[in-house]
Amino acid sequence: MTNTQQRNPLLFLLATAASGLLFGLGLSLSDMVNPERVLAFLDVTGNWDPTLLLVMVGALAITTPAFQLFQKKLFQPLCEIKFYLPTRKDLDFTLIMGAIIFGIGWGLVGLCPGPALAGLSTLEPQLLMFVAAMIAGSALQKFVFK
Repeated sequence: MTNTQQRNPLLFLLATAASGLLFGLGLSLSDMVNPERVLAFLDVTGNWDPTLLLVMVGALAITTPAFQLFQKKLFQPLCEIKFYLPTRKDLDFTLIMGAIIFGIGWGLVGLCPGPALAGLSTLEPQLLMFVAAMIAGSALQKFVFK
């Protein structure tokens, strides 16, 4: 795809759906949609479960070399004109506070947004409430930091 070409909307939609399904399948297979599994990882002084660590190491083992190859521009994206890689290197107050609030919320209930969204198909009240609160928190952030 050259810089003058536009992305194919259907191909982009299919690739997005495939990525989401693959991510959700990985979360389900690793049982990361189970808050008890995540909370057991955070329980370092009790019955610690290293499963989440293994999932993260597996993700990094794939992502790190791929990221390096993309930075060297050895590959072209299938559905975009170019790869959009992060360029900011600074840390600001809102990023730090957001990370702290995210970590506290994640640690309190053992859920983070990806697994919570992947687990919505179970219609568990805990997941529905978490996602509703996550959406409300996102809306509140947009209102407060307008």
